[in-house]
Amino acid sequence: MSKKVPKAEGSDEPSAEGTSADSPDGLSAAGRFAAFASSRGRYYAVILAVFSAVLIISNISATKVIGFGPVVTDGGAFLFPIAYILGDVISEVYGFKAARKAVITGFGLQILATFVFWLVLISPPGPGYENQDAFAAVLGFYPRIVAASLVGYFFGQLLNSYVLVAVKKRMGEQKLWVRLLTSTGVGEFVDTLLFCVIAFAGVIPGLDFINYIVFGFVYKVAVEVILMPVTYRVIKLVKKHEPSYELPGGGAAA
Repeated sequence: MSKKVPKAEGSDEPSAEGTSADSPDGLSAAGRFAAFASSRGRYYAVILAVFSAVLIISNISATKVIGFGPVVTDGGAFLFPIAYILGDVISEVYGFKAARKAVITGFGLQILATFVFWLVLISPPGPGYENQDAFAAVLGFYPRIVAASLVGYFFGQLLNSYVLVAVKKRMGEQKLWVRLLTSTGVGEFVDTLLFCVIAFAGVIPGLDFINYIVFGFVYKVAVEVILMPVTYRVIKLVKKHEPSYELPGGGAAA
């Protein structure tokens, strides 16, 4: 028997949905219901702020190409996977609408950062400042990085969130690892491919460019897999302490 419950305040996502306890398959309501907290909740703003900061720092770092022997990557590789982990937390706890708002907020801040860097770059250097060329060499390339990030991350993160929420609505609260791995694979592949092509096509030559794309995808997915226990722990803590995250019957989600 299907059962619907009211939507969480401030979110398009229902608080919970799924199969009731007396369904033919015998699964309990807690096992099949998919809950989402309100984006007006206690921790959403904090997670959003960290998410946006990670995105901006990663894209500034990505202006430097790094080589570890045969492996070619960029400076964003150190921190950028954390943005996807935070995106997973937002999607799992607060739903697709909240994740979409986080992506749009991050992009808006990226555009603001690009505009400020451009203003600083075109402003004449003051007396005694001798690093204009170095400043231009680093941040003059930043607009291309941001353009690549905007395109790659927009499609990648939204696909990541969409897949995670879709799988959660189908499977309920069970098997978090399935939706984390599935959404990460889809989102990171699209993101990495678009970002690498837009940002570094023609900059990194030949086989090194293919290596850059393949390593970037494998590395980002590997980091998320390695940090999955941490992701699990963060999601569990947020669900436990977020007042609006509650399954039908008053039970908090695990």
